[in-house]
Amino acid sequence: MTLLLLPNLLGEGLSHELYMPISVDRAVASIKGLIVEDEKEGRRYLKMFGQDFRNTPMQVLSEHTQDKDLDTLLEPLLKGERWGLISDCGLPCLADPGSKLVYRAREKGIAVEAFTGPSSLVLSLMLSGLPAQRFAFHGYLDREYASLKTLEKRSFQDKATQVFIETPYRSQKCLEALLKNLLDTTYLCVAADITLPTQIVETHPVRVWKQKPLLQLDKKPAIFLISCSLQ
Repeated sequence: MTLLLLPNLLGEGLSHELYMPISVDRAVASIKGLIVEDEKEGRRYLKMFGQDFRNTPMQVLSEHTQDKDLDTLLEPLLKGERWGLISDCGLPCLADPGSKLVYRAREKGIAVEAFTGPSSLVLSLMLSGLPAQRFAFHGYLDREYASLKTLEKRSFQDKATQVFIETPYRSQKCLEALLKNLLDTTYLCVAADITLPTQIVETHPVRVWKQKPLLQLDKKPAIFLISCSLQ
């Protein structure tokens, strides 16, 4: 009776052995079913580990799943089975569905185990060169980016790096909004295609970004980080 929070890769065409400990292979081999955002991704995930992707039961947990349906997802675990929970990429529960299921599982006395693996949020903080002693993650911003000035102000007030994400098809628009709205002295990091051969990580004051040719994100998944200083 255990819910396993399993890591996923951040892109296709990668070898999971490079980014995940052997304990994840053992964990995937032990599960009786998989809770996924998308069944196609679930089958690809199981195939990556050499597991039976045709006959392993799957249940869907997405942003559209209602709270009243969480208990249904947990029924096999209450019967004593071990199930895994994955995100489409990265770690479950971080900017992805899963936290409410974990909370409900604990309420019902189900053991929950988490396994390490790639996280675009953590990796971008490590690679950015910006201070990570204090940081705030905001997920997705409003579509018109009206909150950018507020985040910049918070970075100055709290001495904390501000981190957020955007859907890949809006990454370019987001970068342009950042360069238009932030102070020239504010540090901006763009981290795109993390762990992929096309990975980009650049950190500069906004005034330097403006002097460079505009980075072309070309619908790449990206993390954006801003900080008032390097300390």
